[in-house]
Amino acid sequence: MRLRFIFVGKTRNEHARALVEDYVGRLSRFCKTEVTELREASGAGDDRAVVEEESRRISAALAQGSLTVLLDVEGQQWGSRELAARLEGWMNAGRKEIAFVVGGHLGVGDGVRRRADVRWSLSRLTLTHELARVVACEQLYRAFTILRGLPYQK
Repeated sequence: MRLRFIFVGKTRNEHARALVEDYVGRLSRFCKTEVTELREASGAGDDRAVVEEESRRISAALAQGSLTVLLDVEGQQWGSRELAARLEGWMNAGRKEIAFVVGGHLGVGDGVRRRADVRWSLSRLTLTHELARVVACEQLYRAFTILRGLPYQK
């Protein structure tokens, strides 16, 4: 199985980028893990055009048959053990790839929302996209440690 993170825009904050890289490295002990950073669209004041262009890029980056998890403020919230159980279920279902998508600062278009198999909300709090990337990677690492009975989750 492969975990794939699809992010719109680069992680510019060096500390956040280092944390994402650290957790991606840790995750790669459990499964193949990769990060795809898509270029942000420029729309000179046309927010709708920006969202649509970024959504096209996201859709093009998604592999056929991958389970798509959209990080979305309106998605479901899970505790760490619930996330671990979902991850285990996806793995047991034979999913070859699980793609976690963090859209741009304006969000994603309806096509990406419809394509998503699952919508996951990290918190009711507002997080920057860079912090959301770190939290998602850390929580997935924590989920694997729960599934493997490793001491990290305690």
